[in-house]
Amino acid sequence: MNETMICAVGNVATQPMYRDPESGASARFRLAVTARYWDREKNAWTDGHTNFFTVWANRQLAANTVASLNVGDPVVVQGRLKVRSESRDGASRAWADIDAVAIGHDLSRGTAAFRRTVRQDPGTAPTRPARDTDAGAERPEPQWETPAAEPAHRQEREPVAVT
Repeated sequence: MNETMICAVGNVATQPMYRDPESGASARFRLAVTARYWDREKNAWTDGHTNFFTVWANRQLAANTVASLNVGDPVVVQGRLKVRSESRDGASRAWADIDAVAIGHDLSRGTAAFRRTVRQDPGTAPTRPARDTDAGAERPEPQWETPAAEPAHRQEREPVAVT
């Protein structure tokens, strides 16, 4: 099947809306994607035109989207581009939608904590989990290095005199 797959990097512009009809769960939100370019005259980065996309997520991705995203969050969205157009009273309008395959926070602009989801009973609306920042809880830094003995190849050796 020939589909136009895109990857859009931008900010969540509207709070994700969730619905769960009999045909299956879905969520939608607006994504603002602003091009930036180097303006030689100003010698600075300048914002270009902002494009808005309606992002659609289905099934488990819909529930996870509603539980994870807020307005202003920087995100990366991958999915199928769908362009719709309509003519009314001589005026033509066009909309660009993204049928999302994957949605994630843009980690080049911040951090995120991943939590696996637990399957819910069908027909149950998702709930927004409490974030660590909401509760004011402080998370300890991860232990990247353990104090256990290092492997032999990493232990310090006495210098050898070379003659």
